Amino acid sequence: MSTYSEQIEYKEEILPNQVIQLRTATVVLKDGEEVGRQFHREVFNPGDDVSAAPAEVQAIATALWSAAVVTAYQESLEPTDELI
Repeated sequence: MSTYSEQIEYKEEILPNQVIQLRTATVVLKDGEEVGRQFHREVFNPGDDVSAAPAEVQAIATALWSAAVVTAYQESLEPTDELI
């Protein structure tokens, strides 16, 4: 009888503006051999609550997101009156 199981894999990416992207791969295994894979992506902006995120994302956010980084990110989102 075949047995199926799932395995979760994470890949973290840090963008230049300190945004963290998390790619989660859910790997389906049949008798130890991969038979399927599904991807999901989440984005965490500086200052976001990451308490429900994987421990790796929490550690990255703690290391990168100083008060200055969060402020700079928030200011980068504010509209400007300048015409380009």
